[in-house]
Amino acid sequence: MPPPEPPTGDLVIEVEELVVRYGDLVAVDGASFGARAGQVTVLLGPNGAGKTSIVEHLEGYRASASGRARVLGLDPRRDHGALVHRVGIMLQEGGIQPAIRPREVLRQYAGFFPDPLDVDDLMERLGLAHRAGTMVRRLSGGERQRLSLAVALIGRPEVLLLDEPTAGVDLEGREQVRATLDGLRRDGVGVLVTTHDLDEAERIADHVVVIDRGRIAAEGSLAELTSDRSSTLRFRCHGSVDTDALTTALGAAVQRSDQHTYTVDTPADAERIARLTSWLADAGLVATEIRAGGSRLEDVYRDLVTTPDPGRIPGGAA
Repeated sequence: MPPPEPPTGDLVIEVEELVVRYGDLVAVDGASFGARAGQVTVLLGPNGAGKTSIVEHLEGYRASASGRARVLGLDPRRDHGALVHRVGIMLQEGGIQPAIRPREVLRQYAGFFPDPLDVDDLMERLGLAHRAGTMVRRLSGGERQRLSLAVALIGRPEVLLLDEPTAGVDLEGREQVRATLDGLRRDGVGVLVTTHDLDEAERIADHVVVIDRGRIAAEGSLAELTSDRSSTLRFRCHGSVDTDALTTALGAAVQRSDQHTYTVDTPADAERIARLTSWLADAGLVATEIRAGGSRLEDVYRDLVTTPDPGRIPGGAA
């Protein structure tokens, strides 16, 4: 029989001051965070931030230079054998042989576990039933991603490590992946997802860990990460905005956060919004979007994350 699932809320992943190096180059620089049972924790950061390096260490395949990590209380490298049947892994590249059919793949993997999921039911849930007899090489990129997810799920894992699970997946496939994550959450499974897709992170995350250049920039629930920015007025405008003149007109500091997005350091009340739209109209400009409070994860992310250096980690390791 498989070991009992940990109670919802227990820490199933603990990372403390983790350092991962590639020669002299640092991929992960003292990262610390946790993930709990019954939650989807999203490790969010740009390409090259260190996400994949952390996941590879948690899988037991990448050594650390220093620090500590535990999965279900066990060392992912020293206790790798004890974790094999308790942790589901989905890599960026699934590594599934192209000259095999999805049903055959899943039946093969099901044989490794004492109480696997039903193969046909799992394919139905992930929208693969109609492709069960098709060679893997003939599947679309999104279908191969969902097959890799099915392989990770087949053994009823207590912890699931998903590296960019919706990359290349179409809208229907994304909905199926999200529905699967909802089911795992209800079942008490602890899920760690890496992504650089902000919209996807907002849709699936219970807990967000923002990583940049190998260091944890922030972590918390979506509400916690955005709560202290709720008084900021933000707008988008395609045109040249004189931020100094607008600052004077509004009596509040105006800054450009990207090419077309501006923030006003002021409570977003009706009077200030009216003054903003009037000033823009007098300047011959139109705001394409005005957001009063309720900052999105994208706003926080832009404030926290710097432009990554693509050459920092050999081979483009994420």
